Amino acid sequence: MRGTSKRQAWSAATFTATCTAAALLVAPAVALADTEDLSAQEISDQAERELLDAKSVHLELEQRGANTDGDEPVSMDLTLDQDDNCVGSLRMADDGGGLELIKQGKKVWMKPDLAFWKAQLPGGRGEAAAEVIGDRYLYGTTDDALLRDMAGVCDLNALQDEVKNKSDDNTALRKGGTTKVDGTSVIPVTGREDGRTTTLYVATEGAPYLVRATEKGGGTDSTLKLSDYDEPVPTKTPSEEDSVDVSQLRGQATARPAAH
Repeated sequence: MRGTSKRQAWSAATFTATCTAAALLVAPAVALADTEDLSAQEISDQAERELLDAKSVHLELEQRGANTDGDEPVSMDLTLDQDDNCVGSLRMADDGGGLELIKQGKKVWMKPDLAFWKAQLPGGRGEAAAEVIGDRYLYGTTDDALLRDMAGVCDLNALQDEVKNKSDDNTALRKGGTTKVDGTSVIPVTGREDGRTTTLYVATEGAPYLVRATEKGGGTDSTLKLSDYDEPVPTKTPSEEDSVDVSQLRGQATARPAAH
């Protein structure tokens, strides 16, 4: 894409989306003392534990700002679990199109739109690929590099590992007053580092789930919503009639798209 191989471009896209999501999920580790029932640190620690223990979760990521480009998803809506199952969609910046994505274990289905194909395969190759696929899903397994790498964004275990690796960050947190996010009572916990302000909204009733995380500054504003902790990923997959084997796409490009 734009002077790079499609594999490189898609790799950058999914890697960026995954790391952005993980960064927003992480609460810095040192907090200012501010206790009513729990301190800011205790709130962030509990939310982190709930996330690390989650067997599945629904993520909705939105990014806006000057630092987003066509190689990077500006929105992502995914339900994913620790067993490599995933359902959702991605949309790229700069009118780079989008795609639907389904993963069940090693099996992967993805349905890019025309704008996505054209952005990834210029010079008429994108239109040719779109014509081959039509209104169907490209199908294969993670043995194929194209599908394996694109489906890398579905890795809940990788996100949780990223949270673990960043959990010793040394930034002060400030606890806010109780408010509501999408009808859920939450307490905001805010930290600032390197010109970026991150706010975590943690549920006050029931399990202390992280409900929303926002990051502002640095040229990009991001919002991540989380819901449906431990709910099963939908198991419906496209039929054979609605699928095209990835091998049929081989002749449409000299370079193959991929991601993470």
